Amino acid sequence: MRITSYSREQIKEGLENTSPSVSASPENVRILFTPFRIDALNFSSACASYSSIKNNNFDTVVVLESHPGSADKKLPMPSNKTFTTPLGDVPVNDRLRNDFADEDDDFFVNDDAFDDNVSIYDQLMMLQCTLDSFDALSIQITEESPFIIKELVASIAEILRNKNALLVCCTNLPVSEKEGIERVMEMAEKNNFSGLMNYMNSGDSGIEGVSSFMTGLLVAGEWNLGVSLSADDGNLAGELLTGHAHLQGQPTHG
Repeated sequence: MRITSYSREQIKEGLENTSPSVSASPENVRILFTPFRIDALNFSSACASYSSIKNNNFDTVVVLESHPGSADKKLPMPSNKTFTTPLGDVPVNDRLRNDFADEDDDFFVNDDAFDDNVSIYDQLMMLQCTLDSFDALSIQITEESPFIIKELVASIAEILRNKNALLVCCTNLPVSEKEGIERVMEMAEKNNFSGLMNYMNSGDSGIEGVSSFMTGLLVAGEWNLGVSLSADDGNLAGELLTGHAHLQGQPTHG
């Protein structure tokens, strides 16, 4: 059962009963790595990620997801004025959308990649049970080329750096691929961009949403954040790694 069938009470209960995948002060978390599609099988993994921002108050949430080949535009942003979930409406940050569109020609307001397979509605339902009030922006990656990823990282790092904003990177990180994931994190820490792109384009990563994951890691590097991932034992579909990027110097294990 997909999370869009859950009630607010069910989601809040899951959040309350789940410890963060890795612990850090909520006010220091800037990036989340969460499952792409949230359902009964990985709900506990999503709760482990989102519980790390409980009691925080972000003004804006940017949801980043990978949809290679789904549209001609490289980095489309849907034209919605609001996103509507079963829990209510979330306004779109139109000014922020315009900031990205003005930043580079590859950011474009376009709905071609926006369909029932997008992850933003899953993420918004978790956010609606975690944050009091916020607006949102959806950015989709439809071309996973080195140029586009580098452009995306630079734009996000610059535009969101001084904003009270959370970046949500939608990606499935199976524990079975932990060795490869650790290699990706090491390359990102060393700013080995060519190595990251070679790994992404090899098709061997086993990561769903690999470009979203790599973008989050590289933005974390630009912001000098520490990245922490952990497995959730309650995930019924095989363990997934979830986690966040937080200001350095904060505890990373509960």
